[in-house]
Amino acid sequence: MEQQLTPRRTVVIVGRPNVGKSALFNRIANRRIAIVHDQSGVTRDRIVREVAWHDESFHLVDTGGIRLFDGTKEHNVIEMAVREQVDVAMADAAAVILVVDVLAGLQPADEEVARLVHKSGRPCFVAINKCDLPRHEEGAGDFDRLAFPAFAVSAQHNRGVDELMEAVVKALPPKTEAELAEAAKPLRVAVVGRPNAGKSSYINRLLRSDRVIVSDVAGTTRDCVDVPFTIGSGPTARHYTLVDTAGMRHVHKIDTSVERFSLFRSEEAVRECDVAVLVMDAEIGPTTQDKFIASMIQREAKACVILVNKWDLARAKGYTETAAIAHLREMMPYLRHVPVVFMSAREGYNVRNSIEAIDRVAGNQRRVLPTGVLNRTLSEALARTQMPSRNGRQLRFHYATQTGANPMILRLFVNDARIATKPFQDYVVRNIREAFDLEGAAVILQFRSRIRPDEKPDASGKTSEDSEARQSTEAPRRRPLPKSPRRPAAKGRPSLGRGQGNLTPKSRRPKR
Repeated sequence: MEQQLTPRRTVVIVGRPNVGKSALFNRIANRRIAIVHDQSGVTRDRIVREVAWHDESFHLVDTGGIRLFDGTKEHNVIEMAVREQVDVAMADAAAVILVVDVLAGLQPADEEVARLVHKSGRPCFVAINKCDLPRHEEGAGDFDRLAFPAFAVSAQHNRGVDELMEAVVKALPPKTEAELAEAAKPLRVAVVGRPNAGKSSYINRLLRSDRVIVSDVAGTTRDCVDVPFTIGSGPTARHYTLVDTAGMRHVHKIDTSVERFSLFRSEEAVRECDVAVLVMDAEIGPTTQDKFIASMIQREAKACVILVNKWDLARAKGYTETAAIAHLREMMPYLRHVPVVFMSAREGYNVRNSIEAIDRVAGNQRRVLPTGVLNRTLSEALARTQMPSRNGRQLRFHYATQTGANPMILRLFVNDARIATKPFQDYVVRNIREAFDLEGAAVILQFRSRIRPDEKPDASGKTSEDSEARQSTEAPRRRPLPKSPRRPAAKGRPSLGRGQGNLTPKSRRPKR
């Protein structure tokens, strides 16, 4: 496998914690991608997103706040991994944006970050953030000591960002042939699951590098991290975007706003992906939260692949794939069509087979079924079952056609779409998947009512069959009850309508 971690036209945003790097990243990307919070150190991994600025496309990278510098000893594994991610990002960057806080002034940590950027030799531009008002720009002169071109900006209010990006875009090199070949839309794969199921370890095994931070601490990943991934080279290369998501816990167990934002980002990643990869822990098995995530994938009509990770540990305990698949199908019967791959991210077992399963499912999701074969398949399947009925009227199938792909949308024309029950729809989808081998693909049915030529409507626009069904179900109308005579109004008092009375409160009535 050949992978390309970061393209050449890349802009990296660096700085100390809590200066507004993620806010500037979202402003340039024109989307809320990175989590912005007052808490320090929310961003940990490298967040990569391809953006366009005035017809110039490049990759924008958000990094975690730099706390550790050369010679500093730290036993926190996550803080050390954040520093390593920043070093790798600057090594692969074409330009660097150093974000500082004008309200806090020039800090020693800002000078240390500037020294690291000078050491990398990359073109750098200082974004003096939080200049929300013109009077805030008076303190911008203190940052001239950093020896980089400086721009007073406000990421929150979009002040000065245009001038900053015009200078940054001019420093980018022209696109290479490899980048032009990668311009095609890659396959977007969202890796989802519970915390500590092995999602980040699986992505690092695919890339053969520590691209995302991995630790035993649950909740290490907070943002959705986009990782470009390529297999092969030249015109036959296959391009992917692997999305590492935060572990999805039950909503009632979330006790911090940062984790709640992470859950929202993970759900958004599922909605925007082409294929969702559900990672499970082989030792724990399918849990209630796994079933909730699986139902969300099915509700969003996404192609799906199930990866049972840590299979090396389960196999050492005597588990077999046959028994595990039977248990999985029993716990999640609505995902019987989804392929299951037993793998070990630590040992690399079956990792290549997981990519093959993703490609196969993505191809099934984009298939176009021939109309003639589809109608013959449906006619044979419906002849083997009892058609549902309602109020003495039976469902009749006319014909079907495919109206969309990714996800696959099939429109079925029947005499009355209201008669199609949920079990009947599941039966139709199951037979279509078996006939066309649509493993892992989502199929959406749309029923439409249609009048056949032999059913001539009457003067009111209803068919004879509709009239007969309506006459058999309608209850006889009741005669209206006679109106009770009104009581004559008393002398000197105006007549109030039926059901009315004196609406004036006692406290406001005039005294007699």
